[in-house]
Amino acid sequence: MDRYVLDFREIDQTQVARVGGKGAGLGELSRIDGVHVPPGFCVTTNAFRDAVAPSVGVGLDRLSALRSDDAQRIRVVALEIRRTVEAIPIPYDITTAIERAITSLGLTEAYAIRSSATAEDLPTASFAGQQDTYLNVIGLPAILEHVRRCWASLFTERATTYRLRNGIDTRKVSMAVVVQRMVFPDASGILFTADPISGNRNVVAIEAGVGLGEALVSGLTNADSYKLRDGEIIAKTIATKHLAIDASPSGGTEQRAIPAQRRSEPVLTDSQAVRLAKVGRRIEAHFGRPQDIEWCLADDDFQIVQSRPITTLFPIPELGDNQRHVFISVGHQQMMTDAWKPLGISMWQLTAAGPMFTAGGRLFVDVSRMLASQAGRGAIMKMLGRSDPLIGDMLQTVIDRKFIPLSSEANAPLPRTFVPPEPMKTDPAIVDELMENSERSIAALKAEIATKTGPELLEFIRADIPELKRILFDPKSHQVFMTAMDATWWLNEKLEEWLGEKNAADTLSLAVPNNVTSEMGLALMDVADVIRPHSAVVGLLEHTRDDDFLNALPSLPGGIDARDAIVAWLDKYGMRGVGEIDITRPRWHEEPRLMLPALLGNIRNFQPGEAKTRFEHGRRLALAKERDVLARLRALPDGDEKAKQTKEMIDRVRTFIGYREYPKYGKTSRDFVYKQALMKEAERLAKTGVLAEKEDIYYLTFPELQETVRTNHLDTQLIRDRKAAFEWYRTLTPPRVMTSEGEIIAGSYRRNDVPAGALLGLAVSSGVVEGRARVILDVADADLEPGDILVTSFTDPSWTPLFVGIEGLVTEVGGQMTHGAVIAREYGLPAVVGVVNATRLIPDGRRIRVHGTEGYVELLTGDV
Repeated sequence: MDRYVLDFREIDQTQVARVGGKGAGLGELSRIDGVHVPPGFCVTTNAFRDAVAPSVGVGLDRLSALRSDDAQRIRVVALEIRRTVEAIPIPYDITTAIERAITSLGLTEAYAIRSSATAEDLPTASFAGQQDTYLNVIGLPAILEHVRRCWASLFTERATTYRLRNGIDTRKVSMAVVVQRMVFPDASGILFTADPISGNRNVVAIEAGVGLGEALVSGLTNADSYKLRDGEIIAKTIATKHLAIDASPSGGTEQRAIPAQRRSEPVLTDSQAVRLAKVGRRIEAHFGRPQDIEWCLADDDFQIVQSRPITTLFPIPELGDNQRHVFISVGHQQMMTDAWKPLGISMWQLTAAGPMFTAGGRLFVDVSRMLASQAGRGAIMKMLGRSDPLIGDMLQTVIDRKFIPLSSEANAPLPRTFVPPEPMKTDPAIVDELMENSERSIAALKAEIATKTGPELLEFIRADIPELKRILFDPKSHQVFMTAMDATWWLNEKLEEWLGEKNAADTLSLAVPNNVTSEMGLALMDVADVIRPHSAVVGLLEHTRDDDFLNALPSLPGGIDARDAIVAWLDKYGMRGVGEIDITRPRWHEEPRLMLPALLGNIRNFQPGEAKTRFEHGRRLALAKERDVLARLRALPDGDEKAKQTKEMIDRVRTFIGYREYPKYGKTSRDFVYKQALMKEAERLAKTGVLAEKEDIYYLTFPELQETVRTNHLDTQLIRDRKAAFEWYRTLTPPRVMTSEGEIIAGSYRRNDVPAGALLGLAVSSGVVEGRARVILDVADADLEPGDILVTSFTDPSWTPLFVGIEGLVTEVGGQMTHGAVIAREYGLPAVVGVVNATRLIPDGRRIRVHGTEGYVELLTGDV
């Protein structure tokens, strides 16, 4: 086997390190029966390292130290390296090896020369188009020159930035070069073995153009498109094509105009499209995952010139039964759509009420059994369709398509979540009892878990989980917040019917008792009151970059009081944090600096006593609204009865709706007790060398962690693989609803009663407000000023301290009763949730108007 050149027939997909992703793919393709690949060879990474690496080491060190957003320095350093590479003479032994390979294929033939980096066409990142391709290269001198150009293309600004953004060290990437005999096609294009738009794995998508595929890639011409399912064309669009790119007789390529009479002719016949789809399925079956395939058609023979994994598809939950399923995202219901680490997923599955399935680092619930029964359909559409209309619309699409047919065998009892409980009598003591029961149980857990270590600790936690579930899924607890939710919906429906007033419950539920999350935000305002008078303390908090600031505070005037106030707040709320449903995410108690942006905003923007003033103001507004509504109802026919019913519902809401936030608080509190004990065990494993670092336990499932603790042994490659997978999952956008075919179901609000250009969403908290949009994706970066409107992807309880300083809220995720909606109503903030792509469509600093009563957002002219 030659050190510098390998024929395709000598290559398989295990040789990425020698021939790069593209070369390994072509070698593997050449091994598939019935797949025609033009012959060729790879100039290996050994050639790159021997010829190039010695001359660019210093430049690579400089390049690898740059940030991905430092465009100017990347441009300068990358250009210096490229010029160095382009001037490097190719050593004699490498030139000789290439000449031998070219001679065997034909010295006078034309060749396509493509870069093939060791970090491209990988399962988690395709890197498509990041390096260079040269077509119709003729003669050994030209081939050698283009090999050198491919080496240099590893260091283009675009490719370098792409690697930096994906966390790939340029110093560890090498470049091979593919040299492949040219095909002079009548047609060419791309074939996707899964629909790249919907994600449906059963649909093949083909794009076809005249001549070489460069015309399509460069956007010079439109493509014909075909979609096929089960060997049949289900959709076809024939484009008008004006230009094609062909090989030039002198080398390279040239444009030509397509004659007017042929511009609307199909590129492929239907039978050719079906035949090509079968080739695609054969390739997909060989690689075991959906493929993005480049093809050429010459003399009615399909030639495959590249195949890479489709890395943008969201994975499908694996059930392995070949039945149809419909999955709903747990993250969209829990207001956290980020990827989870394995331990977080495993712990959530252990504590869930029913089975949950994982895909792409997220959790999903299978609702296909419910959709198969009439009662189930009614229940799920009533609940989810009401709380999240986008999901409701998506599920209606599934129902209308008959994707899940009705079945008499599916008439099993509905999950308790979808069974409306009997309303409870309005009694505050019920809420007090539930909260006290949870707090007693957590106190007992803390006392007992402190005595456990090693395998005994893991067994103890597993044995304690039924107690967590007993409290979390207490039927009385479910009855309390469902009573409140039903009363809220009743008020909104009846008061709009009787008084013509939309979302009246929003005002009626201001400043309710026992909302632990809204109390948390107000309590942080009280902490700000303690700190505000002490400028030295404020200065330290403004400039600290680590979590040791609490130890530094006592040395400053007022510092002891400040520390005590912060510690007291952390003792009650420090188990919370961004993405807290994933036990592996940092908590304020672990990294207290994470709560400083909200605290400093309170110090800067509010006056002493603001928390009490705000709560009392909200309470008075709610009482005034109640008096107004009841008085207007009594003036109607049957007014006394309507007022009586309404008063009963208002009392239910104000007594019970605050508890809506408590079950999650209780679970988060218990999870944090588990986490603290597990991290002590992780420290022991790290000290003994079982773990490289204690946080490695995050990449194990709970059973795997049990086994690691029992045996004091861990497969370190498993951790590396899990970390790489997690980084890929972070790049994916999870769907609200998807099917077992991989299709991401589209949904809409189906409304036309809004101004042109407005962004539609779900109205969850009444009122209209104008202000500056602050697009914030990380709560740690929050820098809000009075009057700002927060625009973000989702909010969980950790965002609540920011709510006291804003005038309105817009999120991409959410429903009527999810966290952000409940707290926005509590604070009286106009809010619209479920605004698809809000963080991309609303520029930071843009003046916007939020219609919290009608459910849309207007982008106004100019910045604030």
